[in-house]
Order: sequence, then structure tokens, then C-alpha cells
Amino acid sequence: MDLSSSRPVTRTELRCVRLLLRCTGAAELLATVLTEGPGWITGEGSALYLLDSDGMLRLAASQGLPDWAHERYGLVDPASDLPAALALRRRETVLLSPERTGGEHLGTNHGRGTGLVALAVLPLVVDDLPIGVLALALAHRGTVPQRDVEVLETLAEACAHRLSHLIDHVQAASPAPEGIRTAAYEGDRPLLSLAVRAAGAGAFERDLVTGETTWDGLAYQVVGLPPPTGGDTAPAPDLSRVVHPEDLPDLQAGMADALAAGGPYRLDYRVVHADGTVTRVDESGEVMRDLHGRPVRIAGLLTARDRPAYPERPGLEEGDAPPADPSRAGTRSVLLLSLTRALSRAVTVRDVTTTLTDIARPALGAANVVLDLVDEGRLLPVSPAVYGGPYRSELNRLHELSAGVMEQSLARAVPLFSEGDGPAPGGGPLTPSAWAVLPLVASGRQVGSCLITFDTARIFGREDRTMYSAFAGILAQSLERARLYDIHHHRATELQRAMLPRSLPQLAGIASAARYLPGTEGMQIGGDWYDLLRLPDGAVGLVIGDVQGHNAEASAVMGQLRSGLRAYATDGHDPAATLARTSRLLAELDTDLFATCLYLTLDPATGTLRGARAGHPPPIRISGGSAAELDLPGGPPLGVAPGWTYQLTVHGLAAGETLLAYTDGLVEERGEDYDESVRRMVCGLELWARKGTGAGADGARDSLEALAESLTLNVTQRNSRPDDVALLLLHRISADAATDG
Repeated sequence: MDLSSSRPVTRTELRCVRLLLRCTGAAELLATVLTEGPGWITGEGSALYLLDSDGMLRLAASQGLPDWAHERYGLVDPASDLPAALALRRRETVLLSPERTGGEHLGTNHGRGTGLVALAVLPLVVDDLPIGVLALALAHRGTVPQRDVEVLETLAEACAHRLSHLIDHVQAASPAPEGIRTAAYEGDRPLLSLAVRAAGAGAFERDLVTGETTWDGLAYQVVGLPPPTGGDTAPAPDLSRVVHPEDLPDLQAGMADALAAGGPYRLDYRVVHADGTVTRVDESGEVMRDLHGRPVRIAGLLTARDRPAYPERPGLEEGDAPPADPSRAGTRSVLLLSLTRALSRAVTVRDVTTTLTDIARPALGAANVVLDLVDEGRLLPVSPAVYGGPYRSELNRLHELSAGVMEQSLARAVPLFSEGDGPAPGGGPLTPSAWAVLPLVASGRQVGSCLITFDTARIFGREDRTMYSAFAGILAQSLERARLYDIHHHRATELQRAMLPRSLPQLAGIASAARYLPGTEGMQIGGDWYDLLRLPDGAVGLVIGDVQGHNAEASAVMGQLRSGLRAYATDGHDPAATLARTSRLLAELDTDLFATCLYLTLDPATGTLRGARAGHPPPIRISGGSAAELDLPGGPPLGVAPGWTYQLTVHGLAAGETLLAYTDGLVEERGEDYDESVRRMVCGLELWARKGTGAGADGARDSLEALAESLTLNVTQRNSRPDDVALLLLHRISADAATDG
């Protein structure tokens, strides 16, 4: 597809293309597509392959692939029938529907992380020369619209052109290792130096997951160190031994702020050379985030601004740390303030651990952070925020080795420090060069213990120890506040769930399934509810509603409305009359809240469907490979116009057809048009309808449960869920199927 396609490229897509054309490697290209491309590219299960010199597709970068996928699909034969091979041979995009994105294909497990997931596999070709393949997991719930395919192909073409350029330059400057002809192998880092050599700047990149930082030779020269031998890049030096001691806290504080904000940043600081002279350095870089907004990588440049010819400090032996300046001892408060700001934004315990992992750890220059919380008198590890894979295993082992000293520090209520190469907490193969153990005590109560380790020896001066002690107090208070929030949220959620049906009744002639998910913002409680009623005349009542607001009042009003509507319905009132009475009930309550509601009745024997709607999204009828909103005229929300007469509409639901009733939290996504979100869901439901339900009543119930799970899985993977979610599925079983069941 030509970049000058007749379809206009939106500003977001154009920005993504511009950023792709500046990337320096395969991993950065994939990260840019996932973070800057359209929000319906989910990231989980995405990968980028490049052709090696043997003509094989080699996995160069990935996001969210399990270990088994790396082992099984790390190398793909272009002659195979895998989607990556097919896309490359055909020179065309291969789209996989959800049922084909299981374990036998590269991608996520069926529906994992994205609901009814689709996978797009795009060839990377420049001037008819194949370079590789880009595989992207999509949040589409079924058919991928052609205009979205065009967007994907535009991004793929930008990736292909950038990779072609990178490959040409890397091969010209530094041949790839044996068997590799890509810009994505570890040796692609010399390209960073090529890009900035003319400006006299050094390049660096830092993997925030592993903590590994790589500098090129020019970066070493900028700080007055000899360039690495035997290669163009090397692990970065310990900044605490290079940066001027008066500037180190400011540098750490600036990095903490940059990690919290994400995106481009700029810092300046002084470095002290071995001969005592000082250079002022400008550091400009960018913090790149993953799909969930967590910082995963930093890349940038170091530029020397000046270097005075006179020594500012006495000469230093190589490897010595510059002496501290007592007059600037208070500068560490700047770093403490930055860490405090980051922790102040943490609401839950998971938020606190994420802040430690993503911001405090790299800002302090630490290798690892282990956090334990006191639970019934015992220290238990809390690590939900660490990245997965081997890194999680490493932290688990480090926790086991350090458990004793963490308990000792908490019992004595004093921080413990190790500065040199002595034994680590507990000893063992993960021995760090230096470490600090902080007791976490808030309001006289033991909260937990925190271990911070460093890969190199480190001097903890008096000001450093004071700063770490203060940080321990702030961390303890943040954890105590977060734990109280988690407890209140858990109780509120349990109260909310207690107001909903514990289970759906088993009713003759129908199969059903339901789901409820609380929101993830505020107190995470709301007013969504659903109900399935056994009516006196043998009909089935389907109710779903949404009370305005996300607080305890909304939850309480929801409970009253659910009880009132159930009473009116079981008294024999039709849906229109039931909604009218419920609206008057809400108007008489001592509240300013209103509610939307949908009420349907179904006669399982005849299929007669009667319904009324009060400001609520219409239900979706799923039948014979198609899905569409049911024509159901609506009226105002409950409580808004107490005297309103709602319209009763009659339809028929044939045997084998399904109804989906839902609250708007199921489809609402920030940054996307609501109607477009509904259309995407309808496309996914059509795909499900073509598969058909299982045989018999049990098969129909299993199919509905699978559909409900897929729909809610899509919701759980959003970065945030400001609204709670409820859905109710109702399937009319044919007479034969009911007998079989």
C-alpha cells in the first residue's frame, strides 16, 4: 500500500508514522506501533520477525508472548503454513479470526487478554525485497474493517522502510553476527553511534525491565572515561562514581519525574573526570512505555557542553567516588520530593509496588526492589507489579535469600546497609554488591520491609542514610493508606455483588449467562445490576439497569430499584407499566440520582418478546450468523420524568436466537466513538453466531458462558475502567434441544 493512499491519514496515524521513521531497531519499532498506533492494536501477542541470512524468519521483538511461543516460534520457516510464512510468501496481509488464534498459531491463546481477539500478520517488503513480518493482536471483536486494514498496512510499510534503512547502515558500519541480516540483533546498537557521531554526542539505552544500561564509545568519552574495547557498546558505568556528588540527587530526582511522566525529557548535570576536571553534560532522551503505560525503555544522547581546563576537585584515583560537599547535603531532599510525588499518586497496594518497580528502582540506580508486607504477624512478599518471566523468578529467589535480614531490620526498626562486596542478605548466587533494607513503620505500626539492591559497591553517607530513612517513612505511609483503600474497596465490591443474584435461575426453554465487573476508578463501586425473573404466567423476565454515579449511594439506590422492579414485575405488570412504576419509585426516593433500565419478558413456548426501555442501550439480537440491535423505542431514564408513559414493543425470538443486554461500560472506551465501539462488538457477535451454539441445553449454556467470558476479557485488558460493567445473555432453546438437554 502506498503511503499516499487516497484515504486521509489521521493526525494520530501520521504521528505514529513519523516516529516509526526515527526508530533505531526492531524492538523500538514494535513498541512505537503499540504505544503510538490506534488503540485497537492491543499489544498482547504481537511480534516482529526479520529474515536472516539463511532465509529464515527470526523473532526479533515481541510483546506478551508466553515462553512456549518464543521456543516454538522463535524461528519460522517461510515455506511453512504458519501465518507469518503465508503473509511473506503471498506479499499480503493475513487476518486470523479469534478461533484461529489458539495455541497452534503464533499469537495469544483463544481470547486471552483481548476478548474476541483478531490477529493481523503483515509482510514487510521494500521494492519487492522481503525484510520480515509484523504480527499484531487486535481488539476487534470479529471482522476487521477495510479502513483499519489500510491503517495497519501503512504502519507496516513505514516499519519496512525504516528497517531497510537501518539494515543498510548497520551492515555498512558493523557486519552482523554470523547468520543474522537484521537490524534487530543485539549488535544493532552501534547504529545509535552512527546517527549522532557528527554531533559529537554519545548514545545510550536502558532496559527498565532488566535494569541493563548500554552506552556507546562516544558516551564514555563524554564523561571522560576510555571507550570500551572489543566492541562499540558496553554496560554503562556506575553514575554514582561519575556524576558530581552535588548533582547526583538532582539527576535522580529528574529521572524519577521523567519516568513518572513518560515521553521526552532533558537533564543537565556535571561529571567529574579522573583528573578532577569537570564537564557539564546535557542528557536528552525519551521514556518509552508499553501498552499498559508502564515505562519499559529509555533511549537518548549525552552531549558535553564544556570542560574547564582547571581541576575543580583534587585528583581522584580511578574508581573512587568524588567527595561529598557538606554544604550541599540538603540536595537529597529534591530526590525525596520526587519520589514522594510519585507515591502520592498511588492509590492501591499494586500502585505502590508499580511505583517502586517503575520509578524508584531506576531513579535510585538500583538493581532490584523487594517489598514485604506484614500479614498476621508474618512478612509476606508483595510483587504483583514486577514484570514476568525470568525477572519474576529472580525476585522470588532474592526474597527467599533476604527474608532473614528483612525480618531483622523490621524487628529492630532501623535501616540496615551494606556498602561493599561483603555477603548479601542471606548469601547465595544472587549476592548484590550493596544493599539497603528499610523497615516500614507507620503510626507506630509495623507495615513491612523493603530491600533495595545495587549491582556495584556503593557508599551510603550520612545524608544518604537520612534520605533512605525518610523514604522508608513515606513508603510506609503510602502502603498503609493503600491497604486501607484496598480493604474498603473489597468490602464495597462485596456489598455490590451481594445485591446481585448469586446465580441465575435454571428456567425451562432458555439458557442464560451473566457477568458483572466493578470499575477501576474512584471507589470502584457503582449502580449496574441485572436480574432474571421467573414470572407467574410462565414467562421469563430479563432486567438490566445502571444507576448514575459510582459511590455507595448509587449502590444503595440500585438495591432499592432492583427490589421495587422485581415486585412490580411479579405482580403481573407488563414491561412498560413496570418501568413507569419504577420511575415514580425513584422520584420519591431521597436522591438526585437517575437510572437507565431495560426490561423484557419472553414466553419460552411461543417466543413472544415484549419490552420497554428507559434511556438504556437497546439489546442485541444474535441469529443465524447475524447480529443487530433490537428495534425498541425508548423513553427517558427512570426518575427523570415520573409521569412518563413508556412504549411497549412486541417482537418474536425464534428458537436458537440469543439476546444480549448490557450496560454501556461494556463498550465505552476513552478516545473512541461510542457508536463505533458498539459496531465493533456487533461484528464480534456475528462471528460468534456463525460458529453456532453447542448441541442441547447444556451445549447452549456452555456457549453463552464462553461468549460472556470473551466479552468481559476484552474489558479487563483496558488501561482503566471508569464505569462498572454488567451483561446478561438469554438464549431460546428449541424444543428438540431442550429435550436433548
